[in-house]
Amino acid sequence: MKIITWNCNMAFRKKAEFVLAHQPDILIIQECEHPDKLKFDKGIPLPSDLLWYGKNQHKGLGVFSYSDYRFTLLDCHNPNFKNILPIAVRGGKVDFILFAVWANNPEDKDGQYVTQVWKAIQYYDFLLSDKKCILIGDFNSNTIWDKPRRDGNHSTVVSILESKNIYSAYHKFHNQIQGKEMHATFSLYRHEDKPYHLDYCFASNKFIEALENVEVGTHTDWSKYSDHQPLLIKFAL
Repeated sequence: MKIITWNCNMAFRKKAEFVLAHQPDILIIQECEHPDKLKFDKGIPLPSDLLWYGKNQHKGLGVFSYSDYRFTLLDCHNPNFKNILPIAVRGGKVDFILFAVWANNPEDKDGQYVTQVWKAIQYYDFLLSDKKCILIGDFNSNTIWDKPRRDGNHSTVVSILESKNIYSAYHKFHNQIQGKEMHATFSLYRHEDKPYHLDYCFASNKFIEALENVEVGTHTDWSKYSDHQPLLIKFAL
Protein backbone atom coordinates (compact mmCIF):
# COMPACT_ATOMS: atom_id res chain seq x y z
CA MET A 1 0.00 0.00 0.00
CA LYS A 2 1.39 3.35 -1.05
CA ILE A 3 -0.06 6.45 0.59
CA ILE A 4 0.93 10.01 -0.29
CA THR A 5 0.11 13.32 1.34
CA TRP A 6 0.69 16.66 -0.36
CA ASN A 7 -0.43 20.21 0.30
CA CYS A 8 -0.81 21.20 -3.34
CA ASN A 9 -1.19 24.96 -2.73
CA MET A 10 -4.56 24.99 -4.53
CA ALA A 11 -5.61 24.15 -8.11
CA PHE A 12 -5.04 20.41 -7.71
CA ARG A 13 -6.76 19.77 -11.05
CA LYS A 14 -3.77 21.38 -12.78
CA LYS A 15 -1.16 19.45 -10.77
CA ALA A 16 -2.66 16.00 -10.26
CA GLU A 17 -0.62 14.32 -12.99
CA PHE A 18 2.65 15.01 -11.20
CA VAL A 19 1.75 13.31 -7.94
CA LEU A 20 -0.26 10.56 -9.65
CA ALA A 21 2.90 9.59 -11.53
CA HIS A 22 3.96 8.01 -8.22
CA GLN A 23 0.94 5.67 -8.35
CA PRO A 24 -0.55 6.07 -4.87
CA ASP A 25 -3.20 3.72 -3.57
CA ILE A 26 -4.43 6.51 -1.29
CA LEU A 27 -3.77 10.21 -1.79
CA ILE A 28 -4.41 13.00 0.74
CA ILE A 29 -4.43 16.50 -0.71
CA GLN A 30 -4.61 19.68 1.35
CA GLU A 31 -5.82 22.94 -0.26
CA CYS A 32 -7.80 20.88 -2.75
CA GLU A 33 -10.78 22.36 -4.61
CA HIS A 34 -14.30 20.93 -4.31
CA PRO A 35 -14.94 17.83 -6.45
CA ASP A 36 -17.31 19.85 -8.66
CA LYS A 37 -14.30 21.91 -9.71
CA LEU A 38 -11.98 18.96 -10.30
CA LYS A 39 -12.03 18.93 -14.07
CA PHE A 40 -8.96 16.88 -14.88
CA ASP A 41 -7.23 16.97 -18.24
CA LYS A 42 -7.79 14.08 -20.60
CA GLY A 43 -5.63 11.11 -19.70
CA ILE A 44 -5.49 11.84 -15.97
CA PRO A 45 -6.74 8.74 -14.11
CA LEU A 46 -9.90 9.29 -12.12
CA PRO A 47 -10.12 8.13 -8.50
CA SER A 48 -12.16 5.06 -7.63
CA ASP A 49 -13.40 6.87 -4.52
CA LEU A 50 -13.23 10.43 -3.23
CA LEU A 51 -13.99 12.18 0.04
CA TRP A 52 -13.78 15.98 0.34
CA TYR A 53 -14.37 18.29 3.29
CA GLY A 54 -14.24 22.06 3.61
CA LYS A 55 -16.06 25.38 3.65
CA ASN A 56 -13.99 27.07 0.96
CA GLN A 57 -14.79 25.52 -2.42
CA HIS A 58 -11.28 26.30 -3.62
CA LYS A 59 -9.34 25.11 -0.60
CA GLY A 60 -10.46 21.99 1.28
CA LEU A 61 -9.16 18.56 2.24
CA GLY A 62 -9.42 15.81 -0.35
CA VAL A 63 -8.88 12.07 0.11
CA PHE A 64 -8.62 9.99 -3.06
CA SER A 65 -8.48 6.27 -3.71
CA TYR A 66 -6.70 4.87 -6.74
CA SER A 67 -7.23 1.29 -5.62
CA ASP A 68 -9.91 -0.90 -4.06
CA TYR A 69 -9.97 1.15 -0.86
CA ARG A 70 -13.24 2.92 -0.06
CA PHE A 71 -13.82 5.75 2.42
CA THR A 72 -16.51 6.56 4.95
CA LEU A 73 -16.34 9.67 7.12
CA LEU A 74 -17.23 8.44 10.60
CA ASP A 75 -20.31 9.84 12.31
CA CYS A 76 -18.17 10.78 15.29
CA HIS A 77 -16.38 13.47 13.26
CA ASN A 78 -16.25 16.60 15.40
CA PRO A 79 -16.55 19.76 13.24
CA ASN A 80 -14.61 21.67 15.89
CA PHE A 81 -11.61 19.83 14.45
CA LYS A 82 -12.93 20.33 10.95
CA ASN A 83 -9.86 19.37 8.95
CA ILE A 84 -8.91 16.32 10.98
CA LEU A 85 -11.13 13.67 9.44
CA PRO A 86 -11.68 10.21 10.99
CA ILE A 87 -12.28 7.89 8.05
CA ALA A 88 -13.05 4.19 7.91
CA VAL A 89 -10.98 2.69 5.08
CA ARG A 90 -12.27 -0.62 3.75
CA GLY A 91 -12.14 -2.84 0.70
CA GLY A 92 -8.39 -3.15 0.20
CA LYS A 93 -5.85 -5.55 1.61
CA VAL A 94 -6.36 -4.20 5.14
CA ASP A 95 -9.15 -2.24 6.83
CA PHE A 96 -8.07 0.61 9.09
CA ILE A 97 -8.88 4.02 10.52
CA LEU A 98 -7.36 6.92 8.61
CA PHE A 99 -7.11 10.43 10.02
CA ALA A 100 -6.64 12.82 7.12
CA VAL A 101 -5.03 15.93 8.59
CA TRP A 102 -4.78 19.56 7.60
CA ALA A 103 -4.04 21.36 10.86
CA ASN A 104 -5.40 24.75 9.92
CA ASN A 105 -8.47 26.14 11.67
CA PRO A 106 -8.44 29.93 12.09
CA GLU A 107 -11.77 29.70 13.94
CA ASP A 108 -9.99 28.11 16.91
CA LYS A 109 -8.40 31.12 18.57
CA ASP A 110 -6.88 28.87 21.24
CA GLY A 111 -4.69 27.15 18.68
CA GLN A 112 -5.37 26.73 14.99
CA TYR A 113 -2.42 24.49 14.13
CA VAL A 114 -0.91 21.62 16.14
CA THR A 115 -3.21 22.34 19.07
CA GLN A 116 -6.02 21.20 16.78
CA VAL A 117 -4.30 17.83 16.48
CA TRP A 118 -3.70 17.68 20.23
CA LYS A 119 -7.38 18.27 20.95
CA ALA A 120 -8.46 15.81 18.28
CA ILE A 121 -6.34 12.88 19.43
CA GLN A 122 -7.80 13.25 22.90
CA TYR A 123 -11.35 13.43 21.55
CA TYR A 124 -10.77 10.42 19.28
CA ASP A 125 -8.87 8.43 21.89
CA PHE A 126 -11.21 5.46 21.45
CA LEU A 127 -10.29 5.23 17.76
CA LEU A 128 -6.56 5.49 18.40
CA SER A 129 -6.76 2.35 20.48
CA ASP A 130 -7.49 0.47 17.26
CA LYS A 131 -4.59 -1.74 16.24
CA LYS A 132 -4.66 -0.33 12.68
CA CYS A 133 -4.58 3.43 12.52
CA ILE A 134 -2.84 6.08 10.38
CA LEU A 135 -2.74 9.85 10.91
CA ILE A 136 -1.33 11.62 7.87
CA GLY A 137 -1.16 15.09 6.40
CA ASP A 138 -0.04 18.66 6.91
CA PHE A 139 0.36 19.12 10.66
CA ASN A 140 1.77 22.65 10.27
CA SER A 141 4.09 21.91 13.19
CA ASN A 142 7.50 20.87 14.35
CA THR A 143 9.04 20.40 17.77
CA ILE A 144 11.33 23.39 17.12
CA TRP A 145 8.32 25.60 17.82
CA ASP A 146 7.31 23.94 21.10
CA LYS A 147 6.09 26.30 23.78
CA PRO A 148 7.25 24.63 27.01
CA ARG A 149 4.26 25.66 29.11
CA ARG A 150 1.69 24.82 26.46
CA ASP A 151 0.21 21.32 26.72
CA GLY A 152 -0.77 21.06 23.07
CA ASN A 153 2.62 21.43 21.45
CA HIS A 154 4.18 19.16 18.82
CA SER A 155 6.22 17.09 21.25
CA THR A 156 3.13 16.42 23.36
CA VAL A 157 1.28 15.15 20.31
CA VAL A 158 4.20 12.85 19.43
CA SER A 159 4.37 11.59 23.01
CA ILE A 160 0.65 10.83 23.23
CA LEU A 161 0.72 8.94 19.95
CA GLU A 162 3.80 6.96 20.93
CA SER A 163 2.09 5.97 24.20
CA LYS A 164 -0.47 4.24 21.95
CA ASN A 165 2.24 2.59 19.82
CA ILE A 166 1.68 5.03 16.94
CA TYR A 167 4.92 6.32 15.41
CA SER A 168 6.12 8.68 12.71
CA ALA A 169 6.92 6.58 9.65
CA TYR A 170 9.47 9.10 8.38
CA HIS A 171 11.37 9.24 11.67
CA LYS A 172 11.36 5.46 12.06
CA PHE A 173 12.48 4.73 8.52
CA HIS A 174 15.21 7.38 8.36
CA ASN A 175 16.21 7.09 12.02
CA GLN A 176 15.58 10.79 12.61
CA ILE A 177 14.94 12.84 15.75
CA GLN A 178 11.92 15.13 15.94
CA GLY A 179 13.04 18.67 15.14
CA LYS A 180 16.26 17.58 13.43
CA GLU A 181 14.89 16.16 10.20
CA MET A 182 17.27 15.95 7.25
CA HIS A 183 14.42 16.31 4.72
CA ALA A 184 12.14 19.33 4.50
CA THR A 185 8.51 19.01 3.43
CA PHE A 186 7.93 22.77 3.22
CA SER A 187 9.86 25.82 2.03
CA LEU A 188 8.74 29.22 3.28
CA TYR A 189 7.82 31.39 0.28
CA ARG A 190 9.19 28.45 -1.75
CA HIS A 191 12.71 29.53 -0.80
CA GLU A 192 15.05 26.55 -0.57
CA ASP A 193 17.04 28.25 2.20
CA LYS A 194 13.94 28.32 4.47
CA PRO A 195 13.14 24.62 4.89
CA TYR A 196 10.90 23.00 7.52
CA HIS A 197 9.47 19.56 8.16
CA LEU A 198 5.70 20.01 8.65
CA ASP A 199 4.07 16.94 7.07
CA TYR A 200 3.84 13.58 8.81
CA CYS A 201 2.50 10.05 8.68
CA PHE A 202 1.96 8.52 12.10
CA ALA A 203 1.04 4.84 11.95
CA SER A 204 0.18 2.04 14.35
CA ASN A 205 2.93 -0.44 15.04
CA LYS A 206 1.29 -2.99 12.72
CA PHE A 207 2.00 -0.63 9.82
CA ILE A 208 5.43 0.39 11.09
CA GLU A 209 6.44 -3.28 11.12
CA ALA A 210 5.45 -3.43 7.43
CA LEU A 211 7.15 -0.14 6.51
CA GLU A 212 8.96 -0.53 3.20
CA ASN A 213 9.93 2.98 2.13
CA VAL A 214 9.50 6.67 3.00
CA GLU A 215 10.42 9.45 0.61
CA VAL A 216 10.10 13.22 0.57
CA GLY A 217 9.85 15.01 -2.75
CA THR A 218 12.69 17.39 -3.53
CA HIS A 219 12.48 21.16 -3.61
CA THR A 220 13.81 21.13 -7.17
CA ASP A 221 11.02 18.87 -8.41
CA TRP A 222 8.09 20.36 -6.52
CA SER A 223 8.66 24.05 -5.75
CA LYS A 224 7.19 25.03 -9.12
CA TYR A 225 3.85 23.57 -7.98
CA SER A 226 3.65 24.26 -4.25
CA ASP A 227 5.46 25.42 -1.12
CA HIS A 228 5.14 21.82 0.15
CA GLN A 229 6.81 18.67 -1.09
CA PRO A 230 4.87 15.40 -0.98
CA LEU A 231 5.52 12.72 1.63
CA LEU A 232 5.38 9.21 0.15
CA ILE A 233 5.01 6.14 2.34
CA LYS A 234 4.95 2.51 1.24
CA PHE A 235 3.85 -0.39 3.42
CA ALA A 236 4.31 -4.04 2.49
CA LEU A 237 0.62 -4.71 2.89
